Amino acid sequence: MRAGRSTGNIWLVARREFIERTRSRAFVFSSVLLAGLAVVVALIPLGVRLADRATISRVAVTAAEPGLAAQAAGTLDTFLNGQATGGSGATKTFDFVVYPDGGTATAAVRDGGLVASMAIERGADGGLRFTVFNIGGLAADRAQLLQVGAFAVGVLDWTRANPGATRPFVTPTFDVLDATSASSGSGGTQAFDAADYASRRIVGIVFVVLSFLTLVFYGLWVASGVVAEKSSRVMELLISAATARQLVVGKILGIGLAGLAQVSLVLLPAILALLASGRIGDALLGPDAGTGPSLSALSPGLLLAFIVYFVLGFALYAALYAGAGSLLSREEDLQTVALPLSIPAVAGYFPALLALSGSSSGIIRVASYVPLWSPFVMMARLAVGRVEAWELVLSIGLLVLTVPLVTLLAIRVYRAGVVMYGQPPSPRTFWRALRGG
Repeated sequence: MRAGRSTGNIWLVARREFIERTRSRAFVFSSVLLAGLAVVVALIPLGVRLADRATISRVAVTAAEPGLAAQAAGTLDTFLNGQATGGSGATKTFDFVVYPDGGTATAAVRDGGLVASMAIERGADGGLRFTVFNIGGLAADRAQLLQVGAFAVGVLDWTRANPGATRPFVTPTFDVLDATSASSGSGGTQAFDAADYASRRIVGIVFVVLSFLTLVFYGLWVASGVVAEKSSRVMELLISAATARQLVVGKILGIGLAGLAQVSLVLLPAILALLASGRIGDALLGPDAGTGPSLSALSPGLLLAFIVYFVLGFALYAALYAGAGSLLSREEDLQTVALPLSIPAVAGYFPALLALSGSSSGIIRVASYVPLWSPFVMMARLAVGRVEAWELVLSIGLLVLTVPLVTLLAIRVYRAGVVMYGQPPSPRTFWRALRGG
């Protein structure tokens, strides 16, 4: 009976918070703002592709066989830039530069001096093997052009070496590899699809930015709600009708449901924008430009992981904000704790951006296990597809263990903080509340 009453009080508080938040002007305004931001982020790849039309992709060409790199560079330039160099006024698409070896060319790609490097090898059957290294800077349509150019190089190389067609033609092989994996400590390179990689990055950016903004924003909602109730003396009535645990858990649950509702309202237009970007790109750039919707990485598993990390991350940050808000007596004091509480989120946001850029250093791996940072960093790593199963279990497990612990501490602070008036927020005030007064 007592447990049922406790659960009923929690749901009453949650329902009150949910209705109050979803009916507020701040909810409507922030929903429109976040939805607009998500749509802009979703259309960034199309904007980049449009800008790429006027840029020249600088590509290195290397080969161990003497003279092969120079011949291939000349053929590629003639075949892919022939219209531009023929006096028609068209803009060149590629700038091919011969490099002495593959290591130097790959290093130039990592330094940003080149978009990609193309290594050419001759197989035992006489056919050519083309391997292109890049770090996500080579658009899918230009990778396809390079593949067509590689075929032309193979044909001319075969006719030059076999004027009488004494040897059958061997179709050149063409691979695009992710150059970042060679320096990530994985022990080698991995096959790389430029379109899929771009899709994963843009989905990861949407999830990371949305998580960062919403967790901090909803955390402030929790803190501001507690401060408003305390400053208006409503808290004294609430604390007599419900326990501190019921109030804290109810607030976290109610505002969390409001947050999930808002996230749904934000993700829907973003997904529609991704779907529309393909048709817009086909209309502006042609059907072969590779501007299809960036939804290949938006798998059910990734969506489930986002929901899990959002729920657990919100519960963690909301508990922190609830405890901190109970120590404040005036709404004007909210800014004094807003910045310190947002620092952990900011500290996790930057490693997440590094993870989205392809980095998989030890620092980023460790950051993806830290509960305050894992909702951002691990989501970024999942988006680019570089997570082992045990890493995901460890990250979620640590977060699951941390949330109730922090919630219990927040309840203890809340119980003592709501009856503290006129004391400025400070580490000493927090410690007194944590000790129970």
